[in-house]
Amino acid sequence: MDCLVDQGQRTSGLVENMSAQLHFLVLTFPLQGHITPALRLARRLLAAAPDALVTFSTNEAAHRRMFPAKPAADAPHDVAEYEEDGDGRLEFLPFSDGTESGYVRGSDSAAFNEYMVTLGAAGPRSVGELLDALAARGRPVTRVVYTLLLPWAADVARERGVPSALYWIQPAAVFAVYYHYFHGHAGAVIDHLHDPSFLVQLPGLPPQAVRDLPSFLTESADPSDCFHGAYAAIRDLFDSLDRDAPKATVLVNTCEELEAVVLSSFGAYHMLPIGPVLPAGDEAGLFKQDDAKYMEWLDTKDANSVVYVSFGSLARMAREQLDELLQGLEESGRPYLCIVRKDQLVEAETEPPEMDARPRNGMVVEWCDQVRVLSHAAVGCFVTHCGWNSVLESVACGVPMVAVPQWSDQRINSGLVESEWRVGMRAEVGSDGVLRAAEVRRCLGEVMRERDAAGDVRSAATEWKHAVVEALGKGGSSDRNLMAFVEGVNGGVQL
Repeated sequence: MDCLVDQGQRTSGLVENMSAQLHFLVLTFPLQGHITPALRLARRLLAAAPDALVTFSTNEAAHRRMFPAKPAADAPHDVAEYEEDGDGRLEFLPFSDGTESGYVRGSDSAAFNEYMVTLGAAGPRSVGELLDALAARGRPVTRVVYTLLLPWAADVARERGVPSALYWIQPAAVFAVYYHYFHGHAGAVIDHLHDPSFLVQLPGLPPQAVRDLPSFLTESADPSDCFHGAYAAIRDLFDSLDRDAPKATVLVNTCEELEAVVLSSFGAYHMLPIGPVLPAGDEAGLFKQDDAKYMEWLDTKDANSVVYVSFGSLARMAREQLDELLQGLEESGRPYLCIVRKDQLVEAETEPPEMDARPRNGMVVEWCDQVRVLSHAAVGCFVTHCGWNSVLESVACGVPMVAVPQWSDQRINSGLVESEWRVGMRAEVGSDGVLRAAEVRRCLGEVMRERDAAGDVRSAATEWKHAVVEALGKGGSSDRNLMAFVEGVNGGVQL
């Protein structure tokens, strides 16, 4: 898998003679798109600091899905230790969110907002107990690292005199949009919500159409919106960052090369781009990989011939959209590997067995090892929802993209793919929200066409792949930033 940098092998300046008391608590919101980059960062920290400890924590429901064979525990500080690296440096301890099953997406439009209220009450108590229990065991935490949607994590750490750092798992461009919105520029967005094509100018950023701004700002600022809890959490997050003294530390899952301009425009916080944070081995997750022999199937295909399709872990798909997607893939005449989970299907009668009988040129499976797939020489294009993890993995593997963004940060991400890096194109979705078969064919024809021109997306994708490898390698920009963070923690300097 040549797109993967062996981050354990290539990390420069390994911190020598570190105290065994250097201990990171990595807290993450219980969604796959948060768990994946958080767990990858945990492993990066272990590689960068050979004597450090890392405790990885998400809610109990997600923890049980990650480790279904492990015994449950009555309280966070009683949880059995689950060690993956064999020497006790990494353990997984859940925290309580005040529920039995966590957030379960369903027909109740108020469910997410109610969950966020419950999480905001129970989470701080449970994480506080976890910090106290680890200290009582002789493993006191020296730095809390937390993902977005957990704005209370910094307060819990602050109460115990433990410094914290936000791990921003979206691009710096999206961070900048949120920052400026909550620091005096909200009116530029609010005053033009009626005009989706209006271009908003925010400091340090190219003009952004209102329709392409994060949906948590353009839709969820309304208290009646079903995801208003996300808007409130991000608002509270920036309030917490502003209270950190002398400056809050923000680790960003990007690299200087990918977002140089926007990163250089920040002075309010210590911004440390340390990504793309990629897997360094087998990963635990919320979804079981399909048993289908998709890697063996890829082995039978020509180089750059296969279209890989996945819309992530949260996207929902109606029967009409599934039909259009598969029709477009079939009519393109290209082999394809398409990911469709049962729980993504809006209509209950749409089952994978029905789909299995339809494909002639491709495979439809429920889940896969995405990085292994993108690393395969046969894969020539990625049709993606443009979740940030997927975008980074595709860039790191040099695979061009067809962007089909839906919500949250995905529309800005697609702009980076198409306009900033020129490694793909954005598909046009109809006014009914459906990506039609003809548009699938058109986009695949453009992105996968072999051209010699300097503007070829495949050439651009290869160039960005090399830039990412360099950033992650020994002495690269992301490598240096991670080491500065680790060494600052060890030396008592808040970076």
